[in-house]
Amino acid sequence: MRAFRLAYDGRPFYGFQRQPSVPTVEGALFDALRELSILPPEADKPTGYAAAGRTDAGVSALTQTVAFEPPDWLTPRALNSELPATIRAWASTDVADDFHATHDPTRREYVYHLYAPQEIGDDGRTLDGRPTIDDDRAANAVDALNGRHDFHNLTPDEAGTERDLTATLDRDGDVLVLTVAAGGFPRHFVRRFVAVVQAVGGGTKSLSWIEQLLGDDPVDPRPPTASPEPLVLSAVDYPGVDFERDPQAAASGVDAFGERALDAFVGHRVSTILADHLNDTAVFR
Repeated sequence: MRAFRLAYDGRPFYGFQRQPSVPTVEGALFDALRELSILPPEADKPTGYAAAGRTDAGVSALTQTVAFEPPDWLTPRALNSELPATIRAWASTDVADDFHATHDPTRREYVYHLYAPQEIGDDGRTLDGRPTIDDDRAANAVDALNGRHDFHNLTPDEAGTERDLTATLDRDGDVLVLTVAAGGFPRHFVRRFVAVVQAVGGGTKSLSWIEQLLGDDPVDPRPPTASPEPLVLSAVDYPGVDFERDPQAAASGVDAFGERALDAFVGHRVSTILADHLNDTAVFR
């Protein structure tokens, strides 16, 4: 068995798990393995295959981990030869035959990059019209959610909702960086966690709301799910498993994601110019 680390920009995909008729990360991986003549056309998945988790549509990853029985020659750089530029394998390691990518991690970490500018306009909102978020209130919300709780009000799951959560909040310019770690997460939990912090930080909800969410009784409605695009699966820890970075494969990821970053910057610049001019009444003469 061999395990591979995958990094991907999840925005073009309908999640990680393979689905019919829509692009997914797993679907692209299986297509690459077929092109490399590793996965036969009639096979459903590679022998021994498992993945660390199923990220939602739009969610990205740095350390998604997949394991299966490949030929000896399959390296991350060989896998990248058939993967789209939005997905890059960058490390791998041999693992025991009983290794299971889904069940064996002892810790998973997600990072959410919440756009929360602090410059205030005359109306008390941010200069682009968004509600402001108070860092201290947001930090208090994170503290209240830390520790072992039953998070049944932050997920549609009916079982496995108790988790021992470690979460932190840091500011990086106009962005609040929320880092959330646990052994595993129920569905939609991290995005609802972010929505709770955003609501308390923005002053639309109080800390007493969090007490209700962590209580035994169902809360209706449950918190909404924050947008998926700022969320990144940043770490998946396997005890005693050390991955070997493939320098050439990692460099191809630097190039591929660097190109996407440049395209996004240009798009941001153009869209900002259009918005600014349409907002300027002086241009309409």
